[in-house]
Amino acid sequence: MANLEHLALLKAGAVVWIKWRQENPQIQIDLSTSDLRGANLRGANLQGVNLAKVDLAQALLVRTNLSYADLSSADLSRSNLVEANLKSANFAAASLQGGILKQADLSQTNLIGADLSLSDLRGSLMCNANLIGTDLSGANLRDADLGGAKLIRSNLSFSNLIKVNLIAADLSGANLHSADVMGAYLYQATLYKTNLTKTHLGNAFLFRANLSEANLMAADLSWADLRQANLSGANLQGANLRGAKLWGANLDGVNLDGVILPNSPVSSIRLCEA
Repeated sequence: MANLEHLALLKAGAVVWIKWRQENPQIQIDLSTSDLRGANLRGANLQGVNLAKVDLAQALLVRTNLSYADLSSADLSRSNLVEANLKSANFAAASLQGGILKQADLSQTNLIGADLSLSDLRGSLMCNANLIGTDLSGANLRDADLGGAKLIRSNLSFSNLIKVNLIAADLSGANLHSADVMGAYLYQATLYKTNLTKTHLGNAFLFRANLSEANLMAADLSWADLRQANLSGANLQGANLRGAKLWGANLDGVNLDGVILPNSPVSSIRLCEA
């Protein structure tokens, strides 16, 4: 339950809020369950504030500092978080559906089970973020940095991942059906049992990536770099591998039915031992 004094100070305006926070840096601020729908909190300092279950739908949070804040189960749907500082914040089970988070800092943020579907995350910083079970379907993540992020069992279907940094990210069991991953960086990424059906991976950098038992049926891997990648047990039925680099890739037990190969017959592709 929100502290009514804290809530009144916030609603009194930016000048009052900033002055009070500067004078009371040690106070643990509680705004949980507050109704702040559509509020203008542009540039506000909400670092470390308890905002659990708060209603911030359609709020203006441009360049707002929400680092280390607790926003678990909060509603931030269709809110504007452009260039906001969300580093190490807790968004577990929160709704950010349709939110605008362009160039926001979400590094090391907890987004387990959060709803980011249809959100705009272009150019955002999400390195080492926890996105286990997160819904990112239809989201625009173009040019975002997801290096080292945990995306296990996340839903990225129909999302825009063009030129995204996913180096060393874990996408085990994730759903990337029909996602655009063209030109993305997936060096040493884990895609074990990932659903990549009809996924566009043209020119993607998958050097040393783990794609074992992944479903790549009808995927576009044209000109992708799959050198030393582990594709053991993967389903590549109907996939397009035209121009792809497969030197040293592990293709043990791979389903190659109907595959468009990289200008060479199946017999010339190097098969590594499992």
